[in-house]
Amino acid sequence: MKKQTIQFVRGLVLMPFLATSGSPLATFNTNFSLKNIAQSFYASANDDRAKKVDAYFAKRGMPLEGYGAKFVKVAEENNLDWRLLPAIAIKESTGGKFDCYNNPFGWGSCKIKFKNYDSAIETVGMNLGGKNPNTEQYYKGATTTEILHHYNNSVVPTYTGEILAFMELIERGA
Repeated sequence: MKKQTIQFVRGLVLMPFLATSGSPLATFNTNFSLKNIAQSFYASANDDRAKKVDAYFAKRGMPLEGYGAKFVKVAEENNLDWRLLPAIAIKESTGGKFDCYNNPFGWGSCKIKFKNYDSAIETVGMNLGGKNPNTEQYYKGATTTEILHHYNNSVVPTYTGEILAFMELIERGA
């Protein structure tokens, strides 16, 4: 009973903040989801890049729809092309349709399990951005083409071209 009372009081304290125009949640309508809340913190709702990513996934019924803002934010944090991670996810798992253990990138030959897509996007983005000491020799300071070469081109010679084609489709909104 005491725990419920504390939670109720916390709710009363937070409600005025959440309802004010300065709150990041104030712009939401009553039909929001947890994905939408997360997106508001990851990137601006008006970011055309995030909209293009989400539109690509939505048009094809891919589970990664709604993660566009997350992809853009992680790309910015890791100095990556904003289309790279979504394009890899398209190639590796059809945008999450055939992921393995919340791993839509096939990272670690699909043997690495992630708690959720957010964690997968953050981890792979950090690695491709050269911020992991274990993989920085391949990715730190690399161009998109060099990143793709190390990611899978040595196994699949057409890989780089395929990812670049997906990146172009995302950009065009095709």
